Amino acid sequence: MANGLNPSQEQAVRTLKGPLLVLAGAGSGKTRVVTFRIAELIRHGTLPNRILAVTFTNKAAAEMQHRVAELLGARKKLKPKISTFHSHCVGILRRHIPRLGYPEKFAIYDRGDQESLARQVLREIKVPGELLRPGDLLSQIGQWKTRAVRPPEAASVAATDKEHLAAMAYRRYQKALQLAGAVDFDDLLLLSEDILTRFPDARQAEAGLFDHLLVDEYQDTNATQYRIVKALALRHRNLCVVGDDDQSIYGWRGAEVEHILRFAQDWPDARVVRLEENYRSTAAILDLANRLIAHNRKRHDKVLRPARPGGEKPRIDQHKDETIEAQAVAADIARRLKDPGVEPRDFAILFRTNEQPRAFETELRRLKLPYVLVGGMSFFDRKEVRDLVAYLKVLNNPRDEVSLLRIINNPPRGIGAKAVEALLARAVSQGVPLWDVLGKLADVPELLPSARPAIESFVRLIEEFRGRAAKGAYAPLLRDLIVRVGYEAELRRLYAEPEEQAARWASVEEVVNALAAYEARDDEDESPSLAGFLGELMLSDRDAGDEKERQLKRDAIALMTLHAAKGLEFPYVYMVGMEEGLLPHHRSVAAEGEAIDEERRLCYVGITRAKERLTLSLALTRMKWGKPRDTIPSRFLFEITGQADSFAKVAAEKKAAERRASSGPRRRS
Repeated sequence: MANGLNPSQEQAVRTLKGPLLVLAGAGSGKTRVVTFRIAELIRHGTLPNRILAVTFTNKAAAEMQHRVAELLGARKKLKPKISTFHSHCVGILRRHIPRLGYPEKFAIYDRGDQESLARQVLREIKVPGELLRPGDLLSQIGQWKTRAVRPPEAASVAATDKEHLAAMAYRRYQKALQLAGAVDFDDLLLLSEDILTRFPDARQAEAGLFDHLLVDEYQDTNATQYRIVKALALRHRNLCVVGDDDQSIYGWRGAEVEHILRFAQDWPDARVVRLEENYRSTAAILDLANRLIAHNRKRHDKVLRPARPGGEKPRIDQHKDETIEAQAVAADIARRLKDPGVEPRDFAILFRTNEQPRAFETELRRLKLPYVLVGGMSFFDRKEVRDLVAYLKVLNNPRDEVSLLRIINNPPRGIGAKAVEALLARAVSQGVPLWDVLGKLADVPELLPSARPAIESFVRLIEEFRGRAAKGAYAPLLRDLIVRVGYEAELRRLYAEPEEQAARWASVEEVVNALAAYEARDDEDESPSLAGFLGELMLSDRDAGDEKERQLKRDAIALMTLHAAKGLEFPYVYMVGMEEGLLPHHRSVAAEGEAIDEERRLCYVGITRAKERLTLSLALTRMKWGKPRDTIPSRFLFEITGQADSFAKVAAEKKAAERRASSGPRRRS
């Protein structure tokens, strides 16, 4: 190796002219190659400021800039331009945006500014809040802009009445932005593309600023970014793109894996260099990864080769249910933490969906093991979870005023802010709990007549379910309460996107599952009670904030989604919930085709995070609305064990058994 580079890395670094595709497999030293190549260009006479490198995050750009500076030394006055796509596009717009009718000193609106503008637009076109909220509108506009759908095309792609309303509002919103001399975050890309497409002289000027263009994580580019890259590179054709089609996992965000797959067709004279030597994982782990990803239909032909031979064979563990799965994982971590030199930060528990970590949080707390939920809030901090827990707290103790105030009009039941204000004022003046006032409405003459029946109905509801709670059977009780208060309809009202609704509803279901698991636990010292369940929930010591970098600096076990784990590595990795419907996710199972391929890539990303030891686990039954349901092992487990042909048979047998169970015994005539 020269300069510590292997032959493939050396080839990528030394190829300084023309289009170049660097297929950088997981753990193959991609960042090292990128920075060495920039340094090599400069050593061969390219002025640093004639090199543009773009990536997707400020962190990646800063790291690249730091590494290049280390290689070149701090004496260089000129520096390569290393930035995110969005940052570079701000520069393009500063130079050319007046051509599109915007002021040279345009503003970039943040989320708060956008919401104010969306609210104003909806008011102007007289759209009621229950039909389309500002947040819903912005979510839809964001989706359209990610797919490069401009206002004139939005109406033609709108499929529902709500989307047609959004398309009308989108036109107004974009016009209002322009009148305000402002752009939003998505416009930075879209308007830059408009400039490069509509004005040849601007395109030539922008392309002429650089002699070399390098794009990191090319598999994550969306259609707009793809066209911007092409426009900037066509003049000099010195385009180097680095990425891995096997790690393309952001299709839901607009990324198109086709861009990296067809690079050689877009640039026929392109050289392709494969970085296949993996410096992260053992041979035993890479054997699984290679076997799995080979099942994807469209991909560049490559195989990860281990720089580290041998290694412990990955385990596949089956557990009776998700509670036992969580107990087993937590216990295994606790055992390994007793080994010399092993620390909590060496462990990661990876899952597919946001509701899965609940059982693992519970077990890690019980064993007093430090953990951090990376890239998101704790399960117990989610709004829908806090709402349901507040209901349970009021059933347990109606004098819990904070919880009572949270649920009194949640979901809305006609007890408005003025009514609550009057009730609180009476409670304060009489020196009694709010709950006592609710039972004596005659003492609150300032209440509007319309609020009284709503309050009386709420009190009856709480009293009825308090009576039931005294008898136990908490999971069925909570299920019935959720139905009675119309919580599912409330989620549909609050959240426009079906994916968001489904994710939040899954969290609601998980609270029911947690109650059922708590009741089913065999505890000789304590019989189940609402107070006991709520007490366990309150034992949490959750980390505030959700900044991934800061979280990962803690010496704590990392709990994170497979998406959040991309780019990271850990000595010990547990991939949990390896079941059909979880991984691959049930939405992808329904869609099949490319959707399954992306889920397989996601599984591959998870496997290749492990350095020393990998454990994959599944639950043979999983709670669904407080009742155990049989599961099917993930098709990916069949593929990595060389039994892919057996999956279809197992899935068919499971469906047949479900049909027999649902039809029940035949009645005699």
